[in-house]
Amino acid sequence: MKMKKSTLGIGWVLIGIFLFLLSSCRSAKIISDNTLDASLSAKTIIKNHYRSSVNFKTLTSKLRIEYSDGESSQSLGVSLRMEKDKAIWLSAPLGIVKVMITPDRVSFYNKLENNYFDGSFEYLSQLLGTDLDFNKVQNLLLGEALFDLRDERYEVSLNTTSYELKPSSSYELFKTLFQISPGTFKLASQQIAQPLKKRLLEIRYKDYQQKDNKLVPNNVGIVAIDNNQRNVIDIEFRNVEFNGKISFPYKIPNGYDKIVLN
Repeated sequence: MKMKKSTLGIGWVLIGIFLFLLSSCRSAKIISDNTLDASLSAKTIIKNHYRSSVNFKTLTSKLRIEYSDGESSQSLGVSLRMEKDKAIWLSAPLGIVKVMITPDRVSFYNKLENNYFDGSFEYLSQLLGTDLDFNKVQNLLLGEALFDLRDERYEVSLNTTSYELKPSSSYELFKTLFQISPGTFKLASQQIAQPLKKRLLEIRYKDYQQKDNKLVPNNVGIVAIDNNQRNVIDIEFRNVEFNGKISFPYKIPNGYDKIVLN
């Protein structure tokens, strides 16, 4: 079947689910040193950003997601399980919607609409307007840069609260901006824009907290614009646990209609 408007709405909710992750109780919130150092080079800032990467084997969390597309809004609770570099699994209450993401494919099914998708990252890439793979999705979930900042030269400037990194080479078709907080060197926000296609993806990491000596996102907001379509997603993360034993129950029910990309 072709993707209908209602299917796209569900798709954006799913995007919101796995575009972000991580949090524990609010009492663990981190208050970082917000002093900017104008002498730091872009190379040093990037090196410190990757030193702050979260290292773990498995992760579980409860997510609260609020989604709006300008015409309707939804709120959804989701369970998340993750094995680093191998799998991301999500389930809405009673398994009404389940998602399974691995380095090879993206799969989900929806019991409310009796349909499913099982294929490449093209589905997610179309919805977000930028090419995605497993590593990019995982990085976004962990509050890390979508692209490897070590692969390109960047210019650094200061705003009132963060370091701003822009590529030294200017591209008309594809623009990126990364804001990194002082002290923690975690992402404050990242933007991916395609001006000629009128597309913008902006992800803001509103605050961070510490769990098991690991600094992780707490609340995250996303704005995705495609021409005149504007989608807003807010995520709250609760009850994060690291390195427990987990499983990934997932099986597409028989008789469901397959979502076919246009």
